[in-house]
Formats: sequence, structure tokens, C-alpha cells
Amino acid sequence: MDVPLTWQLAKLAVSIGVVLGLSMIAERVSTRVAGLLSGYPLGTAIALFFIGLELSPVFAAESAVHTLAGFTATLALGGGYLLGGRRDGLAGIALGTLTGLACWLATSLVLTRIDFDRVTGTLTTLAAIAVFTWLYRRVPDIKASPKGGFSWPALALRAGLAAGIIFLITGLAHVVPSAWAGVMAAFPVTMYPFLVILHLTQGAAPTATVIKHYPAGLGSLLWYALVVSLTYDSLGLWPGTLLGFAAATLWLLGWTRLQRWWRERRTPSARG
Repeated sequence: MDVPLTWQLAKLAVSIGVVLGLSMIAERVSTRVAGLLSGYPLGTAIALFFIGLELSPVFAAESAVHTLAGFTATLALGGGYLLGGRRDGLAGIALGTLTGLACWLATSLVLTRIDFDRVTGTLTTLAAIAVFTWLYRRVPDIKASPKGGFSWPALALRAGLAAGIIFLITGLAHVVPSAWAGVMAAFPVTMYPFLVILHLTQGAAPTATVIKHYPAGLGSLLWYALVVSLTYDSLGLWPGTLLGFAAATLWLLGWTRLQRWWRERRTPSARG
């Protein structure tokens, strides 16, 4: 079907805004918080919403079932980027990107051959979260230093990467099965451009910190995809999206409070 220009412009505007917001948080708040928010349903929400808008809510709901397992491929991309992108500068970005995409593609090829339902898809990603959280346990937390604003080249790169990925995913959704559309919707649309910019401007260490905390934020994505898979067909795109964000926000707030409680509990013993 022909996609109206207004929809295309909306995708462009939302993609740019989200990536810029994550970059500001990393530079002015902390890379840890940015890593958690990278797991918030930003890119996935954009992709699934426009897949439902351009194709049908039913197709988007079916895709969201496979998105639940597709987050495992996203974790693989982050792990691959961490392994390959240990150097600062363009060389580290290029090798991290190639390694990350190779890990994402290999994992996606496996996932799309499995007939997931909501339970098995969720359990698969939960197991992957546990594994990657354990693997990242020794990665140090390095705070990004403030840069005092955005340069035009950085702005253009952020905009181009985020918008390009969104357009690619929603475009391919017209010609691929729902399993592939769902796995592609789990691609880190907002996180990957953010990693590239952070790596380019701050180096490999703060980028690794964002990747380290990304698995902890995936719980909100799982809740979002689960709610969307249940509501897009029955309630429609807008109610399903709002309910998905509500569930994701509640989970993220609860997880943040739990982490704060755990840190406060450990602090006295560490001092003693």
C-alpha cells in the first residue's frame, strides 16, 4: 500500500526526537540511566505502531509475539558491539557495528525458525537477560562527560541513522512474514545510533556502560510487546499503544525502586 507523506514525516520526527533525548540524558544525567532508558519501548513502539498503521493491527499484533523473543537478538547485538568496539574512534565504531550486526543476524536467523508464543518468547528473552547481565557484571560504570550541546554533524548522523532504520524496518514489514517483522521491530532503533554517537564523542568506555545496563531495561520492552500483542487486534492501535506504555512505565518505575532499595541495603555492609 502507498504510505502517506504525513506518516513518513511523523516517523522521521519521532525517531529524531527520541535519539536526541537519549543523548542528552547520557551527557547530562548518566550513562547508567541512559542504558536503562534504552530498554524503554521507544524504537520498538515506533516500529510496531507504524507496522500496524501501514499494514494492519492484526499483523502488528502477530509481529509483537515474535518481538518478545526478538529482544534476545538485540542483546546479542549489544554483546557483539561490546566485544568488537573496544577501541575509541571510527575503527572501534566500525568493528563494533560489524560484530554487533553479525551477532544480531545470526541470532535472528535462529529465532525466526522457531514458532514462539507469548510464553516461550518471553521466557527466551528473560533467560538471555540473565545471561548477559551476568556476563556484563565486571564492566565498569564510566560516566560520560558533558559536551555542552550538539554539533550539526552529530545531529545529522543521529537523525539519519534512527530514521533510516525505522524506514527500513517498516518498509521490509510489507514483504516479510510476521516472524521477521517482529524480530526486526525488536532491533535497537534508538539505542544503536545513540551508541555510535556516544562512542564517537566520548569513547568506548561510556558506551560499554550503556550496553552493560541495557538488559536491565528490557523488562519494560517485554511488557510493552506483550500488552501490544494482546490489545492491538481487540482495542486498536492507539489504546493498545497507551496501555503498552503504561505497563512499561510501571515496570521501569518498580525496577528502579528495587535497584535503589538494593543499593541502600548494601551500602552499610560495604562501609562496615
